[in-house]
Amino acid sequence: MSLDNYQFTDPHLLLGLVNTELRNHSESLEDLCATHDIDGEILVERLKSAGYDYMPEQKQFR
Repeated sequence: MSLDNYQFTDPHLLLGLVNTELRNHSESLEDLCATHDIDGEILVERLKSAGYDYMPEQKQFR
């Protein structure tokens, strides 16, 4: 599964996709967004609406 439809993907599934991508292929959230042409604000708000916040120290959403 890809991040192409991140705006419409179930946020709990999206959490796993994003955290896996951050862990395995991205230097930062900004890098992930640039690589996948994702609007970072929309991504953060989408996950925040499901109760997840970005933790830059851990480089993941929790």
